[in-house]
Amino acid sequence: MCPRSTRNQPRPPGLLRRHLGQAVAVTYAAAALLPGPGLWLRHPHATGISELPLKTPQLLLALVLFGAGLQVPLRELRLLVRHPVALLAGLALHILVPLLIVPGVALALRLSPDHDGGSGMIAAMILVVAMPVAAGATVWTAKGDGDQPTAVGLVLASTLVSPLTVPLTLAVLCPLLQGDYAGRLDMAGQAAGNTFALTSVVLPCAAGILCRLTLPPSALGVLLRTAVPAALPGSLLLTYVNASGVLGPFLRHPRPVLLLAALAVAATVCGLSFTLGRLASRVLRLDARSGASVTLACGMNNSSASAVLITTTLPDRPHILLPVLAYGLLQKVAAGRVVRMGREAEVRTASG
Repeated sequence: MCPRSTRNQPRPPGLLRRHLGQAVAVTYAAAALLPGPGLWLRHPHATGISELPLKTPQLLLALVLFGAGLQVPLRELRLLVRHPVALLAGLALHILVPLLIVPGVALALRLSPDHDGGSGMIAAMILVVAMPVAAGATVWTAKGDGDQPTAVGLVLASTLVSPLTVPLTLAVLCPLLQGDYAGRLDMAGQAAGNTFALTSVVLPCAAGILCRLTLPPSALGVLLRTAVPAALPGSLLLTYVNASGVLGPFLRHPRPVLLLAALAVAATVCGLSFTLGRLASRVLRLDARSGASVTLACGMNNSSASAVLITTTLPDRPHILLPVLAYGLLQKVAAGRVVRMGREAEVRTASG
């Protein structure tokens, strides 16, 4: 097969991607100060077909994952067939690490004065850690000169197995919850296993990969020039829609204790996930590049997907989106630290 023309490769990062941090901050500010449009977009809207209402969060999530699938470097994935250790280790860690971390955090929250033993916070974290590896892990891997094929393979593999792993993780961790959260999370697990993980996560990503494999260069070039650039604004709009359900009401009725608890729980789970991923990489004696990719995959979860699942299955519990939003921000901060540490290690190796 002849190599594809470079015209069909995504363009270099534009202004929005270079200033993504500021764009995310503006998005959160807009959700806090002007939540009305986001609240309107959160609700299903009639399309004229009673069985097919328009659900904006799911549509935006599908756009983001379709764009991610379009950018999968399929040729690089062939390298994983000959060296699958990092891929298999990263996938196993991504599935098993939450089962080690969340019970300990739940036990600590049982000692809190919260009437439900912090079940809302734990439910939020369970829904986050059960999700596939965030596509953003590949971006951070590229910034840190990490093992890109391993990172892409982990995103793809965790996405493909998510219809099995998401409901399984929810079922295993559900007994940690008290009150009606256990029943609600069980319903969320059934929704994830029956429809959500397949239709909202796997199919859009698979459609993007299929288009990359089968479309002629001219049609693929059009998609790369339109769908890929649209995915980033779509991601920001999805963040706005998810955040508008909690930040606006939170500002009208501030609950500082809830905010501090959300930050503490999200920081604990996020920090432990990255730490265990890094330690496991050292125990397995992975090289620096593969170890960085495995660490990122272990700590970075698709928080947007979990927020959409909460919006869909727990619409009356918007406050549990707060730790999800906090986790989404903190995992980017932790990923930046992993990238900087990798660069510093390369400099020390070169100088030594």
